[in-house]
Amino acid sequence: MPMPREFHDIAKRVNNWGRWGPDDELGTLNLITDEVVRAAAATVRSGYRVPLALPLRQDGVQTGAIPGRVNPLHTMVAINRELFGPGTVATSDDAVTMGLQAATHWDGLAHVSHSGTLYNGRPSSTVTAHGGAAFTGFEKIPHLVSRGVLLDVARARGAERLPGGHAVGPEDLAAAERLAGTRVRTGDVVLVRTGQIRLCLAGEREAYAHPSPGLSLRAPEWFHERDVAAVANDTLTFEIFPPETDGLWLPVHALDLVEMGMPQGQNWNLEALSAACAREERYAFLLTATPEPFAGATGAPVAPVAVL
Repeated sequence: MPMPREFHDIAKRVNNWGRWGPDDELGTLNLITDEVVRAAAATVRSGYRVPLALPLRQDGVQTGAIPGRVNPLHTMVAINRELFGPGTVATSDDAVTMGLQAATHWDGLAHVSHSGTLYNGRPSSTVTAHGGAAFTGFEKIPHLVSRGVLLDVARARGAERLPGGHAVGPEDLAAAERLAGTRVRTGDVVLVRTGQIRLCLAGEREAYAHPSPGLSLRAPEWFHERDVAAVANDTLTFEIFPPETDGLWLPVHALDLVEMGMPQGQNWNLEALSAACAREERYAFLLTATPEPFAGATGAPVAPVAVL
């Protein structure tokens, strides 16, 4: 179905095309300046490190519902092979086949298009079978380090996990911001916890996939107003699934990636971080989350770490 009037109205309000020049390929990552990184480093107190990535496993989060997005298939291609003759140093090598968005990952700005257009007004035809994304491929992102802020929506609502039909809107984000005790500011990377990944960690893969809480169509404006650099959460689809409006698929993707130029992440494990932030009574930290620089990729795996 065509995008409704509400979508187009929001798109106009959050649109960043041309904001950093007609040739820009970084979008809101431009907001992470040297000053932002220095301020992020100043949040480190205890040095406690929290890994946020899921293990890359053949029995991972993908259910097969999205063609080609396969869980990692790990193969040993050499086992204790003595390359230089008997008694010499032996090596073991391995290879992997996987969807770049199989587990914990970033969605790139070329991941979705609408009306034949990508971020900054580029045509969607710049994504090709052999070259991938000629525009905004992941090799264009040299680093992603900033202040991270956990918006623990589930904890703010007094829940371990939000119900599957819950669309996380501005009122939820504001409540979680109050719980965090810090205002989300320019250049921050916001991590939105719904608690949904608890199902994945318990081995309930289908239940993790759907129904799932996630970001509402009303959320992108909240992030735009605060000039957020990137957003990630602990769900498979990022936005609420099934969608808020019947037949309107991935509108939040289109607003974030196409209109705003803001990368978004999925399948981030925020459970240990939630416990650590509650224990230390602070929800801002140094976040390292540089994606793997696959040339021409529209998505890329990442092993993010929060440093408290």
